[in-house]
This record gives sequence, C-alpha cells and structure tokens, in this order.
Amino acid sequence: MSPRVRLWVFLVGAAGFAALFAAACFDLPAFGTVPHPYGARAVHAALSHHTANVIASVNFDLRAFDTLGEETILFSAVIGTVVLLRQARDEHRKDPEPATVSPQVRRFALLTLPFALLVGLYVIAHGQISPGGGFQGGVVAATALHLLYIAADYRALERVRPLTLYEIGEAAGEAAYVITGLAAVLAGSAFLTNVLPFGTRATLSSGGTAMVLNAAVGLEVTSGIVVLLARFLDQAVEIEEPGEDDGSPRDTGDSGGNGDDERERA
Repeated sequence: MSPRVRLWVFLVGAAGFAALFAAACFDLPAFGTVPHPYGARAVHAALSHHTANVIASVNFDLRAFDTLGEETILFSAVIGTVVLLRQARDEHRKDPEPATVSPQVRRFALLTLPFALLVGLYVIAHGQISPGGGFQGGVVAATALHLLYIAADYRALERVRPLTLYEIGEAAGEAAYVITGLAAVLAGSAFLTNVLPFGTRATLSSGGTAMVLNAAVGLEVTSGIVVLLARFLDQAVEIEEPGEDDGSPRDTGDSGGNGDDERERA
C-alpha cells in the first residue's frame, strides 16, 4: 500500500470517526439532568448480588464476557512474547555479572518488597469489596517481585521466579475463568452468569461468581506479567548474539545466508 493510499484510508476513517463523535456529543444529556439509567441499574445489580464494589460487579458480573476478552488479550500477548523472544539457534546465554548496588537502595528495596507483594495480594483478594481487583493487584504483585532484581542481582530474582510455575499459573488463571463460565451453563444458566451464593455483603466470600472470576484474573495477570518481564530481562541480561563477546562474525544475511535468526535490538 502506497503512502498516498494510506493517507486516503486514514482521512476517510478520521472523517467517519469525527462524524460519529460529533453526533454522540450533540446527543449527550445536558449538565445537571437526571443520571443515566445504566448507572442506577448497575448499582442496583451490584447491591442485589452483595458486591460492595460496583466496578467489580460490572467487570465480573454484568459484563463478565467482555472481561474475558480483556484477559485473553494479555494471555495472547504473553504467548506471543514467549514465541518471538525465544532463544535462537545462533544465540547463547551468558552468566550475568553481579551488579553493584548501593546499601541505601538495597535496604529500601528489600524492605519494600514484602509490603508491595502484600498490597498486591490484598488488592486481588478484596476486589469485590474495595477499589482494585485482579488486574490492578496482579500488576502490583508481579512487579513487587522484581524489587529483588533492584536490591540484589538477576540470579537472586531467578531463584524466586521459577518460570515454569508462573507459565502454569497464567494458563490456570485463563482456564479458571472459562471453566467458571461453563459451570454456569451446566447449572442451567447463560455463560458466565452469577450462579453461586452471593454471601454476606462486604466480606471476602461475597459477590458469588464475581469473587471467583476476580481471583482467576489476579492469578493470570500476576503470572503473565512475571513471564512477560522475564522474557525481556533475559534478552537484556543473559542472551548474547553471535559476535558480541566471542569474536565470531555476525550473520547479516549478505553472504548466502537468509539471516532469519538475526535480531536487531535497541
């Protein structure tokens, strides 16, 4: 596709978006009018299902199918990263050299790590009660582990980050979400319908299926972010291309080879 054709495609798409956006803006209710009925219905549904956090009720109850799609996007992104950043045939691993860390940074990171990890797990567990949930808490818990990389070195991080377990955890989180939806079908309802007992409002066991789906997302996001960061850190710290340290020539694809395994890195 030539630059001229791409420009026309962009202009046509931008014009269509602008027309729809303008129409939506002109149709908005005036300021100070009655709140949108969807908001009232969402609050009513959350309270009736004993979910104190209305946002969690919307994510894991009213639109749980959409949340499955969002979780699958991260799942697919991690799989794609693992495939694309796998070690090539002409690459080899090196032992990363220990880095010098100032005592102040070391103490701060080591003291912060358990608290950050605890906060992440707390946000996941209380997603149906208070602001947060599996997505937010999963990111906090996953990045908290990497404070060990800042406090010590890469080998210390690897000892507390067995990738096989996290890869299994990511797949288990995705599978748990789907299985929960199928369980609702087996119970005689629609896919991902909230069919479990709602429990007591403002407790960890409240929310019914929303509690289970939130935990599944937390497991998938935590494990997925750990695997994702591990692949990028491996490329930056451990994996070497031929010719970087061993003096061997690099294959650029100009001497008869196809250069399929050559990668350009920033």
